[in-house]
Amino acid sequence: MRFLVDFFKGMVVGIGGIAPGLSGSVMLLILGLYEKALKAISTLFKDFKGNSMFLMPLVLGFGCGVLVFSKVVDFLLEHYEFQTRYLFFGLVIGTVPLFYKSVRKNGFEKRNYVMVAVALILGFFLFSFNKNLFSVVTDPNLFQSIFLGVAVAGSSIIPGVDSAVILSALGLYELYVSSIADFNMQILIPAGIGLVIGAFIISTIMSFLINRFYTITYSVIFGLFLSIIPSILNSSCVIDNPNSLFEASLFGVFGFILSYYLGDISGNNKK
Repeated sequence: MRFLVDFFKGMVVGIGGIAPGLSGSVMLLILGLYEKALKAISTLFKDFKGNSMFLMPLVLGFGCGVLVFSKVVDFLLEHYEFQTRYLFFGLVIGTVPLFYKSVRKNGFEKRNYVMVAVALILGFFLFSFNKNLFSVVTDPNLFQSIFLGVAVAGSSIIPGVDSAVILSALGLYELYVSSIADFNMQILIPAGIGLVIGAFIISTIMSFLINRFYTITYSVIFGLFLSIIPSILNSSCVIDNPNSLFEASLFGVFGFILSYYLGDISGNNKK
């Protein structure tokens, strides 16, 4: 039963990994699994059996979530972009209270607000004003395929860093989505190698930073997270009549309620 529960949690994390504005790490956070997963990855070989038993259902669920819902998200964005983006917008806003609670868990001082503000401004500059920093990669070489996996690992492990935004800036998002949708093993195998290497290295670094500089680390990450939220909505999300206002409100509120109370799976939100 525990395996099945963690498997479905992994699927939720996988959805976060492909949905615009969300990230797998934020979904782990609201499910109460982020620091446990980080520790399990960074100390994998110290307790290989125990860590593997914990990570296996999450990883399998994550993979299934990405494979199954990549096509669903593509379809929804193509045919119902307005409604889908406001749903995702609500989902992301719903994670803010829990994320903020996690930032303040070990104490919070005025200087930490400055760190949040600086990270917020930096994030706006990097993710909003400098989109598509690199040209789009359509026919990757081996190094680019491996780097794709590393980039996915980094953007998935660091809470609040949207994989779609990061990969778009690196010119890899279309390649990421199409290779999964087409099940292109020529790209997915080296990307998988990069994913494993990147996950181990980045989780080790993040585990060190959280253990030694918890509030500072989370303050910076929270600011970056907030900076990405506006990028969820684009020119297709303009509200110009009462009907569109109603739709935006309906899907946004539903997304907010869904993500906020998803945290109650692990008792993260107070009733």
